[in-house]
Amino acid sequence: MGDSLTSIRVNSALLPRFVGKTIRIACMPIRSNGSSATTMTSDGGHITVTLLPDTHMAPNTYYEVIGSVFNPTTIKLLHCITMSPNLDMKMVDDTIKLMHDPRFAPKVFFSL
Repeated sequence: MGDSLTSIRVNSALLPRFVGKTIRIACMPIRSNGSSATTMTSDGGHITVTLLPDTHMAPNTYYEVIGSVFNPTTIKLLHCITMSPNLDMKMVDDTIKLMHDPRFAPKVFFSL
């Protein structure tokens, strides 16, 4: 499970638990400065995504970012997937919260 190809879905509130790990996070860019984008996540938090060269995140578009957590508010992009323009971010966030609820998640899953 410690494999670099393994990733868990998180929201911004969970990022501090995954520094140095590969994660997936649903977000929408709200500001871009060329080499990074400030995004809003499913729980309404704002995080910075450090972009790869020649990568662009279009405004008003939902993405699933796969990346390495650099610090509790910054992710280094490894790959991003364009999502539906009608993505229900509340449902995404509710699902993430359930995935991380110890009543439902196997203990081994959190040893990433």
